[in-house]
Amino acid sequence: MIYLNGAFMPLEEARIPVLDRGFIFGDGVYEVIPVYSRKPFRLDEHLARLQHSLDGIMLDNPRSNSEWTEIIGELIDANEPEDQSVYLHVTRGVAKRDHAFPKGVKPTVFMMSNPLVPPSRETLESGVIAVSAVDNRWLRCDIKAISLLPNVLLRQGAVDAGAVEAILFREDFLTEGAASNIFAVKDETLLAPPKDNFMLPGITYDVVLELAASIGIPFEVRRISKEEVLSASELLLTSSTKEVTPITQLDGKPVGSGKPGPYFAKLHAAYQEFKSSVMRA
Repeated sequence: MIYLNGAFMPLEEARIPVLDRGFIFGDGVYEVIPVYSRKPFRLDEHLARLQHSLDGIMLDNPRSNSEWTEIIGELIDANEPEDQSVYLHVTRGVAKRDHAFPKGVKPTVFMMSNPLVPPSRETLESGVIAVSAVDNRWLRCDIKAISLLPNVLLRQGAVDAGAVEAILFREDFLTEGAASNIFAVKDETLLAPPKDNFMLPGITYDVVLELAASIGIPFEVRRISKEEVLSASELLLTSSTKEVTPITQLDGKPVGSGKPGPYFAKLHAAYQEFKSSVMRA
């Protein structure tokens, strides 16, 4: 079951006009909200990021936070899995094709739910492969825009190279992954790139830094050079669906020992415990 413009319906019955500006221009934003045991994870933070994205494209929020909360709850109830990934999508609406914003147009609101499958045990034990790439996207990566073609091409480049993710660099400084945030461990310190317009402010990114502080892992939020990433003892990728995942090979070379490291082990365990506490609440 999906939600489209005020109604719940089976996915195969959903219809959106071809002149929707999301289809024509990619003029819209989205969110992905993990759900554990039918409880949305950090919903307030996801809705705050949605608001930031809407503000970034100058589109009024079509729902209040309480309305979003109610609709998301109904969508979760309408689907079977205990753990879900809720995709929320807002476009500027349907209008004749013109680059300028149309007036008096109602936004299109679409939501769907998919089963949330965490990283497999094999992935957590062996890690994943990544490649480096030049970050050639636009200058407002902090907006979670639906126009993801640059990310799609970068991620496909990684897949074509037999990798899971592309680690992106702008002027030889780390920004993020094509579909994730990236952390590096250097000199026994967890390094995180700063939140700015070159990266999406990840909700899991925030959780990892909170957990690092709570369990005594030293960390720094600062610009991270490509050289530091290439020589890191550990690399981690984080996202709402991949949680905390170790990267054990970059550009055909092992990261550190080539196996998931101790900082990953500590943060993964802390994340699982934190997630369990949320589900019990």
